[in-house]
Amino acid sequence: MPVPPAATPFPPSSALDADAPCPIPPAADARVAMAYAQTAVATAQSLGVTPAQLCARLGWVDGTLDAARDSLAVADYLALLGAGDALAVDPVFGLHTGLHARLSTYPFYGLVVCACTTLRGAFAQTRRYEGLAHDLGRSRLEERGGIATYYWDTPWLPACTPAQARHLVDSVLAGILTFVSWLAHERLPVREIGLPYPEPDAAIRAAHAQVFGPAVVYGVPAAYGRFDAALLDRPVPNADGSMLKVLQRHADELLAARRRETSEPRIVSDVRREIAAQLANDRARIDDVAAALALSTRTLQRKLAEAGTNFQAVHDTARQALAEELLRDSQLNLTDVAFMLGYREQSSFNRACRDWFGATPARTRERLRGAAGA
Repeated sequence: MPVPPAATPFPPSSALDADAPCPIPPAADARVAMAYAQTAVATAQSLGVTPAQLCARLGWVDGTLDAARDSLAVADYLALLGAGDALAVDPVFGLHTGLHARLSTYPFYGLVVCACTTLRGAFAQTRRYEGLAHDLGRSRLEERGGIATYYWDTPWLPACTPAQARHLVDSVLAGILTFVSWLAHERLPVREIGLPYPEPDAAIRAAHAQVFGPAVVYGVPAAYGRFDAALLDRPVPNADGSMLKVLQRHADELLAARRRETSEPRIVSDVRREIAAQLANDRARIDDVAAALALSTRTLQRKLAEAGTNFQAVHDTARQALAEELLRDSQLNLTDVAFMLGYREQSSFNRACRDWFGATPARTRERLRGAAGA
């Protein structure tokens, strides 16, 4: 399915905070986290369609939809929604996908949202960290005359089939409504829902009315939901605001890593991701990584040289970044960390830590924990 050659980042809105949202990267780098995509897979399974059937329909290798994978390209995710519709014979597959939304649908930033004490704060964090879940679109919020309007902008609709456009928008809006209702412990009243595609047939309109309410408007420029602004300051039950800053710090690190991925040549991010996946199995050598990327070793070396780097440099930075991430996890002992980084001797890991961080693994862990608690 064709997609636009590039996505234009949406202008930042100051309705909630001064931080700009994570921009949508060019089409070649736009991704959907597998945790988010798994909601569509689970919806298909609830309708009797297996992941293997989805892969076969799409011409993908069996296992492409494995939950352990990192992400899908935006184009592949849109194709997945279409395949779910076709195989389940479900014209409102996107709507059903949104109704299946859970905390796990929104990788890590869902935890940040859960630490917000008001819905206003939850919307602000959604805008800030939405890019951790997907590059399908971005959120913004406007308030005027006591009415709040939540907008969801996406650049991908021109490249979608009519059914894919409907499934994409329906899944996102229904997912947000489902998640916010879960967060607030009640279904919040919505004044009006706007959907940016032509009015569908009566059966689909009836399904929309059941999920969104009777006030649904079609053919608008951008998807939106309109509600009383007073709802934004309603307290969120059971929110632990004391955890917000700690969770934000980690989310910011993840977002910074995502931005680095989209600002560097794709081959470098692909190699780094494959190295991290293979280290524990001691298979992160150049021949192994090249094979995993369906390239010859010579071609991989050439592509990395064209990107201004080499395999050893990418390997070293990937290993160091993974080491820092693993050392933050207090559930892992240092022997486990060394093994997961591909070291068979603890002494080798100790030397590497001194080179990277200027301290032993134990001391580095203490330092990282201290920084997290600051």
